[in-house]
Amino acid sequence: MDIGQERPVATGPEDGFGALVAAEIPGLCRYAVSIVGDRTRAEDLVSDTVLRALERRGQYRAESSLRTWLHRILYHLAIDRARHDSHEVSMDSVEASWHDDRYTVDPSVVVERAQSAEALRETLVHLPEGYRTVLVLHDAEGWPSSEIADVLGISLPAVKQRLRRGRMMLVSALARGEERRVANEGVPLSCWEARKSVSAYLDGELALDERAVLESHLGRCATCPPLYQALVGATASLGTLHDPDSVVPADVAERVRARTGLR
Repeated sequence: MDIGQERPVATGPEDGFGALVAAEIPGLCRYAVSIVGDRTRAEDLVSDTVLRALERRGQYRAESSLRTWLHRILYHLAIDRARHDSHEVSMDSVEASWHDDRYTVDPSVVVERAQSAEALRETLVHLPEGYRTVLVLHDAEGWPSSEIADVLGISLPAVKQRLRRGRMMLVSALARGEERRVANEGVPLSCWEARKSVSAYLDGELALDERAVLESHLGRCATCPPLYQALVGATASLGTLHDPDSVVPADVAERVRARTGLR
């Protein structure tokens, strides 16, 4: 964005709404950096989000939180800019791999890469925007699924489906497509049935009997345990992105405030 060509904003430090928006800038910066992977692009995205929010302040009816409303604006701006991105991971190909009982990954490779913030952000950028947003808001920022559904304008089950699939894509992308082919005769559940349940298992949403069957499968299957370990490691690593000091330099939020007329 050319700062010299920015649209004028009828607001100032004394404006109560402007102050509320300014308070949300650090969180918007963290979110933007996580989904676009570049601080300059993220700063532009947040600036445009703030400007659009101030211009459309009359549309905010407090039916959802201001945080939700602002993240919704940023999400749609990011979607518009990335709509024709040809470098995204294919959900169909990833799910087809996870549907194959023989597919697995080397968890040490996945977890090692996930523990590198640079590698993790680089990988996240190549996930489709809708899945990336759910992963970042849920696993990195700790948002409840219901609020994410409000931001994206989709149902709660759709959010949970995107979270499950997004975690799969993240692991596969981090693993760089590594596969192993090992037989798993006599193991309870098919690998696909088990893998579909792992995300709910991580979030404590399975009934006791379902947990017992899944744990039995994980205890006897030769290919699913590495996938499970990789999911746990990658999901836990996403939580480290929440640290504002490690994600967004202190001066970024201040630059955004200056560019949008907020203090």
